[in-house]
Amino acid sequence: MGAGTKVICFANNKGGSGKSTTCSNVGYGLTQLGRKVLLIDGDMQLNLSLSLFDEDTVLGFAQGSRNLYEGIRRQDDLTDYIVHTPYEGLDLIPSSTLMSSIEYELFTKWQREYILKKGIANIRESGIYDYVLIDAPPTLGGWVMNILCASDEIVIPVEASPWGLFGLGNMFEFLDEVKQIAPELKLGGIVITKVDTRKNYFRQTLETLKELDDVKVFDTYIRVDSGIEWSQDNNAPVMAYKKSSRSAKEYMALAEEIDAAR
Repeated sequence: MGAGTKVICFANNKGGSGKSTTCSNVGYGLTQLGRKVLLIDGDMQLNLSLSLFDEDTVLGFAQGSRNLYEGIRRQDDLTDYIVHTPYEGLDLIPSSTLMSSIEYELFTKWQREYILKKGIANIRESGIYDYVLIDAPPTLGGWVMNILCASDEIVIPVEASPWGLFGLGNMFEFLDEVKQIAPELKLGGIVITKVDTRKNYFRQTLETLKELDDVKVFDTYIRVDSGIEWSQDNNAPVMAYKKSSRSAKEYMALAEEIDAAR
């Protein structure tokens, strides 16, 4: 395993692709491999935060002074915004509903594309974490550009549905744009989510993705599983909620695949 902290963002401009669920469960899976992981909730919908804490706690973070929005607004070192989750080796910088106005906040800032990168610089340099995983909102603007500029790698969850690939071309164009200012950014791969193997969508999605040049598709795919919804209802990663479930095993396999590429 290479030394240092690896920063991976989970992004797709199409909503409903399973970004937050994948980010949360890969994060938890990596802790089961003995890694120390920091999750950053970059989305105003708070889903990543809600996958680890109950609603009252998450709203408390969102309305308080220790959340990502406040840290970015003040251009602070984000070390002070980290909270411990109930799971060993897994920490979080929670989000805020005010993230909806983050584009406006960034607009007037100097070197605005690098504010998140600067905010996590000390966290990276400290080497406390093996991984920092960032959940990006389903948009393609200045804030997602910030997230990408702060990352080593992007993982794109794609839903196996008729609309799953819709907008992926825009995502790739945006990535090319970001690489003008962050040439080190790599596409870690695409993970296919919400798979129903009885339907043709999965095979069609897989075939279309396999045809793309220089795009890795992870061997592990995530099938539709009620265990995921139950775990979300209980504000827990599916592996912590029901380790024997199919999705728990699949997310564990994905975490292993991501860690093996380190």
